[in-house]
Amino acid sequence: MLDRMVAGEVPAKHHTQLRGPGGELRYEECFTRDGFDGPYTILYHQFRPQTQTLAPAAHGWAPPSAAADQPLAKRHYVTDRLGARGGAQLDARVALLFNEDVTSGVAFPDADDPVISVNGDGDELIYVHRGDGRVRTPMGEVTFSAGDYVFVPRGVPHRYLLSGPQTWFWMQLSGGLHVPRQWRNDVGQLRMDAPYCHRDFIRPVFAGPTDDGVRDLVVKQGERWHGFRYQDSPFDVVGWDGTVYPWAFPILKFQPRVSSVHLPPTWHGTFAARGALVCSFVPRLVDFHPDAIPCPYPHSSTHCDEIIFYCDGNFTSRRGVGPGSISHHPAGIPHGPHPGSYERSIGTTRTDELAVMLDTFRPLRPTAAALPIEDAGYQQSFL
Repeated sequence: MLDRMVAGEVPAKHHTQLRGPGGELRYEECFTRDGFDGPYTILYHQFRPQTQTLAPAAHGWAPPSAAADQPLAKRHYVTDRLGARGGAQLDARVALLFNEDVTSGVAFPDADDPVISVNGDGDELIYVHRGDGRVRTPMGEVTFSAGDYVFVPRGVPHRYLLSGPQTWFWMQLSGGLHVPRQWRNDVGQLRMDAPYCHRDFIRPVFAGPTDDGVRDLVVKQGERWHGFRYQDSPFDVVGWDGTVYPWAFPILKFQPRVSSVHLPPTWHGTFAARGALVCSFVPRLVDFHPDAIPCPYPHSSTHCDEIIFYCDGNFTSRRGVGPGSISHHPAGIPHGPHPGSYERSIGTTRTDELAVMLDTFRPLRPTAAALPIEDAGYQQSFL
């Protein structure tokens, strides 16, 4: 959650009357997190928001299904080999790696969502590798472009409206997403030495009540999809205030740290979740000590699995990976740069790589969809 926003018409105090021009009573709806103890947003509807009837659940991506146990190894998944292409993002997502805290995968959607959806299992964070569009919610619309992260909080109704074919790396975060605590001061404001500021985030643009005629809703809960039909549009909101809302963040707004010697990946930490840290690797100057080795050092992360979605640029520590590749380096075995990369990095002054990294504290398991797109020679490529 970022900070409080207010848009449209709201009464002077919570839980008090708000009436329209003709005296009609507005209906308050509270979006809460962590019961009633966490961040919240209050919306004011023209119509009662709880009037859904049961209906078939005709849409929704497949839940993660674990592949047979695999031997411990460094792995590389070539997502361009996936046969899944096109359609609405709601149906096009393919889960590749997951644990109790995170499900991650890719999608190649090219059509608007035909229904409204709610993810009741976790917050959603999407990295838009290719494409642009809008996500429509009761709080307004968030416009996104290639290179943006898009965040939709758990429980918020939404529809993705796309401008054409897309490539996404997506994450479902069961324990919720937040800004890492080290980037905030005591009153919750982003610190002046944080790697981004409040101005960098693309917030929802609220234009008042809208009705696109869509009434069907699918809700993901317990890794199952459930169908409903609204009596009225859920986008009938006349105003809202709070800290729970969708947003987008351009990855190139992330301000990388530079040091005399190589900094650990935590300095690239962008967003945090239960059991996970999302990092952004953006073009930057590299270490400037006269004896510095700019390439990442080999390391044994005994408590973390690491996956990297490669976006663009020259990936100095890896060979054989390209845009859309996903590497998975599990805890328990050392990992690091490919042969020669460590040595060749000496004397370089900058890197142009662009990548998203996800570190998890619980082991990640591949799904059955991941096995056919694995680069079988990746483990041996480090010899």
